[in-house]
Amino acid sequence: MAVDYTVIVVYLAGMLAMGWWGMRRAKSKSEFLVAGRRLGPAMYSGTMAAIVLGGASTIGGVGLGYQYGLSGAWMVFTIGLGLLALSVFFSARIARLKVYTVSEMLDLRYGGRAGIISGVVMWAYTLMLAVTSTIAYATIFDVLFDMNRTLAIILGGSIVVAYSTLGGMWSITLTDMVQFVVKTIGVLLLLLPIAVVKAGGFSEMKAKLPTEYFDPLGIGGETIFTYVLIYTFGMLIGQDIWQRVFTARSDTTAKWGGTVAGTYCLAYALAGAVIGTAAKVLYPNLANADDAFATIVKDELPVGVRGLVLAAALAAVMSTSSGALIACATVANNDIWSRLRGRTAEGEHDEVQGNRAFILVMGIAVIATAIALNNVVEALTVAYNLLVGGLLVPILGGLLWKRGTAQGALAAVAVGGLAVIGLMAGYGILANEPVYYGLLASLVVYVAVSLATPATDTAVLEAWRERLAGRGGVPEPVPAPR
Repeated sequence: MAVDYTVIVVYLAGMLAMGWWGMRRAKSKSEFLVAGRRLGPAMYSGTMAAIVLGGASTIGGVGLGYQYGLSGAWMVFTIGLGLLALSVFFSARIARLKVYTVSEMLDLRYGGRAGIISGVVMWAYTLMLAVTSTIAYATIFDVLFDMNRTLAIILGGSIVVAYSTLGGMWSITLTDMVQFVVKTIGVLLLLLPIAVVKAGGFSEMKAKLPTEYFDPLGIGGETIFTYVLIYTFGMLIGQDIWQRVFTARSDTTAKWGGTVAGTYCLAYALAGAVIGTAAKVLYPNLANADDAFATIVKDELPVGVRGLVLAAALAAVMSTSSGALIACATVANNDIWSRLRGRTAEGEHDEVQGNRAFILVMGIAVIATAIALNNVVEALTVAYNLLVGGLLVPILGGLLWKRGTAQGALAAVAVGGLAVIGLMAGYGILANEPVYYGLLASLVVYVAVSLATPATDTAVLEAWRERLAGRGGVPEPVPAPR
């Protein structure tokens, strides 16, 4: 394992080095939080794919393939569909708003009265998303070094917190680009063909497994529908995803770069399901389906290649973890803390320092919460149920329905969020009903309250339309060349 260890250590050292390099570029709030809104198509596509394809998509995607066969691709496939929908229909308008958070968008659309409540819901979502990614370090470091769970979480989490705190979005962008390349090589170009060959090829896999393993809908229609509600719609409104949209150089970059990233996600989904199906042939009696990825990597790959593929899994976890962490800190500072204390004028340096401090504090909170929690699936389900049930309707309503009002948006956030929490307590965290009924309650309340209250002020709507067209607001300063 010495060669594999060397590959991993070099990879981790490289992540810290890029964090240090990114610190030199992050001199303003815009550069620190959204990479100066200057990413071109290649970097935008790579980093967007990196953040949405995390540990759940890699380790969990292979596990679903092990359990259900090719239909196990649906979870990651719906993530790709959500990214495609966001890119094609909404990203250009989102990029032109020139904001930093989803709550700022809601303030613009509804007249400055929806931000703090939506900020609390979005903060809870991003915190739990960061926690679930951080818990995944324990699985990977256990395979690599037979490491204690708590120590693994602290080690992996500390590296992400360190490079994210140093350079903000610039550091995260640079590391995510490397992580995208590592994931592509490790999972698509190495593990996928090796797993299929080791399993005897597709003909042998079909001969040894039940026919339902090759049924595209074998996982079940209700499960697929739930994935669409949670993950496809979740991609449309998550702060971690929107904050990447804000990094695009132009609305064209956001649209077409995101389309490329979404298409890549579809291929990644199928690859994970095929790898899991091959693992079922090789190891038919694993106690836990999520162990399929680690088992096939550990037992079937040659020295060196094994280290690279484990680095790919680590890259998947780190990219999602760092993206969720900066999103969590951005929301906590800009949408909650700054509103509670009242907005005060700050210099660019002070704003960078403030956001850097929030990343550090939120990072410590994420690591501590990850150590305390055990069930990744439950934590992720809570996060997405809150996001979709509380925020989907007011966000999409604001983008698509001009009659929506601030009162309707606030009522939808409150009723949808509380309904999801109450229904999870009644039906169970992993039940489908909470997101179904919570989303329906949010929609009904949004429409009813909006129609029952005065329409949004015409000046607010006019300012909103100007921003959507890219004509409103003060342009971001362009830094001098270095």
